Amino acid sequence: MDRRSVQATEQLVRVPAAGVTLEGNLVVPTQARGVVLFAHGSGSSRHSPRNRYVAGVLQEAALATLLIDLLTREEEAIDLRTAHLRFDIGLLAERLVGASDWLAQYPETQHFRLGYFGASTGGGAALVAAAQRPERVDAVVSRGGRPDLAGPALEQVRAPTLLIVGGHDFPVLEMNRAALAQLRCEKRLEIVPGATHLFEEPGALEQVARLARDWFVAHLTPPGPSRLPHA
Repeated sequence: MDRRSVQATEQLVRVPAAGVTLEGNLVVPTQARGVVLFAHGSGSSRHSPRNRYVAGVLQEAALATLLIDLLTREEEAIDLRTAHLRFDIGLLAERLVGASDWLAQYPETQHFRLGYFGASTGGGAALVAAAQRPERVDAVVSRGGRPDLAGPALEQVRAPTLLIVGGHDFPVLEMNRAALAQLRCEKRLEIVPGATHLFEEPGALEQVARLARDWFVAHLTPPGPSRLPHA
């Protein structure tokens, strides 16, 4: 994976959201005009090498990234035993909304257009959060996501949405096709041939990153001034 180095420093940030404080890693490249908030999936974390790889590709395209753990350390310990909280889409979406509000006030990102990158159950949470903040969220990308978990919120999403699924991830592919039919926004389903759920096949994750980069660049960095600060 031959990639240019990004001239930006990764900051460890603490984000107040829905009554808890979440830890995240924020990178703001020079000349960035958009920011992508990552919602990781089942049993993963902000240290996921897959999400960090995608984040690096986005940073090279002058997009800021915030990788955040949507569960506290105590909750993650509980979830390791029960696998329950990772499917609490309402809770995860509420915290995404809180993190979005934090980005809207943080000096380095308050002028940026906002996108969500959701993986697995994080894809469902990203769509619910996008439905709750239609005036704030400008694009959504779901990687091997569970958009079906967004339920009725799918029809309320206004942000342009890209669903990326592996061609051999058969159950999730059918879930994404069904969710695509319910979306009423600009939308697209991209199938990565031969890829399974984690996109571990040669070249699969690179294709995911390129698709996500192109979608976010198109919708978060259009010509003209960046969005004004939020009140």
